Amino acid sequence: MFSTKKGVTAKPQQRWRLAFNAVYFTRILTSIPKKVIRENTQFIAGLIRSPSYVAIDVQPADNDQEHLPLLSIDQKTLTEIVKEKNMERLSQCGGVKKLVEVLETDEKDGIRCSSADLVHRIDVFGSNRYKKPPPISFLSFVYEAFKDTTIVILLACAFLSLGFGIKQDGLKEGWYDGGSIIVAVLLVIAVSSVSNFKQCRQFEKLSSQTDDIQVEVVRQGRCQDISVFDIVVGDIVCLSTGDQVPADGLFLDGYSLKVDESSMTGESDHVEINEGHNPFLFSGTKVTDGYGHMLVTSVGMNTAWGELMSTINRDLNEQTPLQGRLNKLTSYIGKVGLSVAFLVLVVMVIRYFTGNTEDDMGKREYTPGKTKFGDVMDSVVDMVTAAVTIIVVAIPEGLPLAVTLTLAYSMKRMMADNAMVRRLSACETMGSATTICTDKTGTLTLNEMRVTEFWLGKEALEVKASTEIASNVRELLLQGVCLNTTGTIYKAHSASVPEISGSPTEKAILSWAALDMDMDMDEITKGCEVIYVETFNSEKKRSGVLNRIKNDNTVHTHWKGAAEMVLAMCSDYYERDGRIRAMDDDDRRQFQTIIQSMAAKSLRCIALGHKRSAEVDGEINQELEESGVTLLGFLGLKDPCRPGLRAAVESCRNAGVNIKMVTGDNPFTAKAIALECGILKTDENLENEAVIEGVTFRNYSPEERMDKIEKIKVMARSSPFDKLLMVQCLKEKGHVVAVTGDGTNDAPALKEADVGLSMGIQGTEVAKESSDIVILDDNFTSVVTVLRWGRCVYNNIQKFIQFQLTVNVAALAINFAAAVSSGKVPLTAVQLLWVNLIMDTLGALALATEQPTNDLMANPPVGWSEPLITKVMWRNLIAQALYQITVLLTLQFKGQSIFGVSEKVKETLIFNTFVLCQVFNEFNARRLEKKNIFSGIHKNRLFLGIIAITVVLQVVMIEFLKQFASTERLSWGQWGVCIAIAALSWPIGWLVKCIPVSSCHLY
Repeated sequence: MFSTKKGVTAKPQQRWRLAFNAVYFTRILTSIPKKVIRENTQFIAGLIRSPSYVAIDVQPADNDQEHLPLLSIDQKTLTEIVKEKNMERLSQCGGVKKLVEVLETDEKDGIRCSSADLVHRIDVFGSNRYKKPPPISFLSFVYEAFKDTTIVILLACAFLSLGFGIKQDGLKEGWYDGGSIIVAVLLVIAVSSVSNFKQCRQFEKLSSQTDDIQVEVVRQGRCQDISVFDIVVGDIVCLSTGDQVPADGLFLDGYSLKVDESSMTGESDHVEINEGHNPFLFSGTKVTDGYGHMLVTSVGMNTAWGELMSTINRDLNEQTPLQGRLNKLTSYIGKVGLSVAFLVLVVMVIRYFTGNTEDDMGKREYTPGKTKFGDVMDSVVDMVTAAVTIIVVAIPEGLPLAVTLTLAYSMKRMMADNAMVRRLSACETMGSATTICTDKTGTLTLNEMRVTEFWLGKEALEVKASTEIASNVRELLLQGVCLNTTGTIYKAHSASVPEISGSPTEKAILSWAALDMDMDMDEITKGCEVIYVETFNSEKKRSGVLNRIKNDNTVHTHWKGAAEMVLAMCSDYYERDGRIRAMDDDDRRQFQTIIQSMAAKSLRCIALGHKRSAEVDGEINQELEESGVTLLGFLGLKDPCRPGLRAAVESCRNAGVNIKMVTGDNPFTAKAIALECGILKTDENLENEAVIEGVTFRNYSPEERMDKIEKIKVMARSSPFDKLLMVQCLKEKGHVVAVTGDGTNDAPALKEADVGLSMGIQGTEVAKESSDIVILDDNFTSVVTVLRWGRCVYNNIQKFIQFQLTVNVAALAINFAAAVSSGKVPLTAVQLLWVNLIMDTLGALALATEQPTNDLMANPPVGWSEPLITKVMWRNLIAQALYQITVLLTLQFKGQSIFGVSEKVKETLIFNTFVLCQVFNEFNARRLEKKNIFSGIHKNRLFLGIIAITVVLQVVMIEFLKQFASTERLSWGQWGVCIAIAALSWPIGWLVKCIPVSSCHLY
């Protein structure tokens, strides 16, 4: 007879589970190790000889990998309990504690975490992933490219040219002109579609990385961080202020836990979560206060949030402000190109029908009444094709593509540099940043705190002072550390090194208590009952706990927090021998001096206080008393500055970017760190409002704040409201503000800033969601790297604009002048499409992948009002365009006589020279102001590779695809002439850069 697991009774409607039990029992039989059978041959023999029955004592498998949990509750029930907040249904199931047992989870140790257990839970309850809409297919991008009006017209003209050509010259010769245009158009569409498709995939990949957050869970008795996608039903999740609830679940234990359910209900009020009235937690909601543990009951598509999330997909086609400005520029240039193309078409039609054009044999092309209709239509189609091709070349479609390529390339490289971009616009905006408001802890410092000083009363003791102080004081100190913390200590066995988890401050204090003061956390926890907890918040800068000692039934309050805040509550203090002394004004001044001396050494000063609380008629007053506290001691925590920080700060100063430190530490600690890292200079007047406290700034009048905001370098003891107020004031003064933050309370400032940068290690999920960029290593040097990349993005776009507009101006001017004078355009449709391919794709790829250089940080930032095309760019652009126009028009009208070549060879010389001019001008575009255009070129192998590919393809076009490109082969001498003419753009560019241009901010 088979029985279900103890404590779990199968319902009548779940009889199929009995079958599952039978299968499971059979699996146990079949999993008996073969070596056991071999070692017990006598048992086997007896088993075979037995004529009637066999009795086998089956023991539970020791191998955890062989065990599969007998989960006897269905997902529908679990989903309904939480989704409908059904307390009655929860009670029928035995409450939260019973569900913990049913889901084969331990309330303290979590799930077993074996691979078989995890796989089985996923099989039964699903994984914590949402179904997303299918990604955009490649064919969709091809279809979008085909929808372009100019492409459609060009294809129509190409098919008409193909039809007339075949009719006139036969299939063997007549398909060249029309077929060449079709192939060229398809090539442009293919390259454009592939580029857009790859960038879309890149953005999707980055989007999935932003969704992969780390969650703290308890498994096999220890806290560990796992991916949100790896959470399973039955997991015990640790929640604290700022976390995002990763799945649906039920509250197990904790204190003061409140969540923001506005994402689910639309209500902005924070909901209190407790065991008695509202234990329900929903995926996607945010923890706004307190901490606790939850039992996961539903994951992925089974959560209330899952179905909604499946319909949401990040906008991968987000348009940045720069792209918006470029679209306007593209539209304007397109209108100019359309006007020129229309004029060229009108002039060519008039010249043709008035008999002013000649064919290759020197005969008049059109004679009224004599020219065949087919020849007329063929000529008209050629003219329309030429005009449409001019439009294609004139419209700088490569500008938006260049932005996309630059952003995609920059985002990928920034990820390698520990910066994950969540919003595209942040890349370019960061390049214009004028002020960075940065945190101290973890950003400017290593976030590796350790206790280096310990004061008891007015005495400085050794950090390892366990035996030097009275037993009653030591006991109270360890109780205060153990009970008033959100950190944990896990020890696999007595000889192992303890694993300590929690915030850096909590880890430092717990490490000191456990390793230096011989604290046994489990023993203290068992001997005390926690009654009420007041969690740490950035306003009060302290936390407290009310607890009862079980063996003597006494009630105590323990406080821990910023030294000044705890000291203000104290009226007495402990001495080393355990005696309590009253604290007078002189004592208080001495303690303040101790705090200041520790802060001057860059130490974070934490104070511990204690008070024995009163009971009212046997009932405990659950409000923590904030007066009459006895000071237990001070701890000095050292958090050294990050290596290379001073150089990074100096780099920002040279770039014209102001650095302001906004921290919750006291002014002395903040000043010491600011001096150490270079935010403050020793020669600056530090007393003249460079260092202020948040409360002082808060109490200024609006006029005073605006007047003093530029002078402030350090704001200490600041609240989140002070940080927000500073950002608002700076923006009102015209600054482009970047803000770093890691806490939930930093969210308003991160959203208000032009660029919000959250911390990837210590940052809460609320902070990350409110930010534009996540700094993965919490390092200020990475913030400076983002600044460099932001400037690089803007600079690369300017390079490409200069390069492409040079080609546009030259192509339009040459074709217009030639059409007006001779009735023909020197560059055919296929040739112009090839030039368009060089500009839009290869040119964009070459110039968009330039890496940031130190020169980018040598000039002040570009403001919002700066023109996209600067005076320097106009100078370079006009000079190169005039040179190309002059040379190519000279070839157009005098090329045959100068070189003694045929008309076909002359046209090939014009085409080849024009393309090579663009190749050489790409080098000029690498440096807008620098005369040395080759500096750092060896570092950009992609640029050199693209130049090489362009030259090779041009050789193939001229020498091997004469029918396709309407060209003739050129001699070595003619190639040399083309290269020499194109190479002259280098000395011309050098000379032009000697012309000074005033009032220009360029990199």
